[in-house]
Amino acid sequence: MYLTAAAIAEMTADIPLSPFESIKIRTQTISGFPTSLRQAVSTVMATEGIGGFYKSLIPLWGRQIPYTMVKFATFERTLEFLYKSVVMRPRDSLRKSQQLAVTFAAGYTAGVYCAIVSHPADTIISKLQEPGMTVANVYRKIGFIGLWKGLGPRILMIGSVAASQWLIYDAVKVGFNIPRPPPPELPASLRVKLAYS
Repeated sequence: MYLTAAAIAEMTADIPLSPFESIKIRTQTISGFPTSLRQAVSTVMATEGIGGFYKSLIPLWGRQIPYTMVKFATFERTLEFLYKSVVMRPRDSLRKSQQLAVTFAAGYTAGVYCAIVSHPADTIISKLQEPGMTVANVYRKIGFIGLWKGLGPRILMIGSVAASQWLIYDAVKVGFNIPRPPPPELPASLRVKLAYS
């Protein structure tokens, strides 16, 4: 259910995002493209019409929907794994700073997975802004290996961003004493071993 909700929310949010993403990428990649929003919008409208703002919507969905779904699912599963298999202590027995370190690690891991699943679509979106490009043309031009060019730096960037987002999110909840969902329960054998039963 959470993954479906995340997918629907992202799909809906990307519709108004697409024109801005289109202009941003063109400004970054096309030499001489207008840098003011007003001029950029006028240029796209004059040369491609309204469709120019949405020609990368499907690849945008291909990037953002898996990204969002993976971000939430991986974060939760990684958090669960870290508490069960690495920390092996109940969350409540840890200092707040230790809890936040676990959150940061889970957030970074989620970011790495997000970068991997969304990178090919991100590459396509960037290349689609070149005049006359289609998804098929992009693939023919750069090939499968080209879809993955720049993945390393993107992993570092997205991992850091996701880790920071989750850390800030959890730190605010901790700082304002907002209830947090209970952490995953330790396995029964480990509770007995650690006398937490």
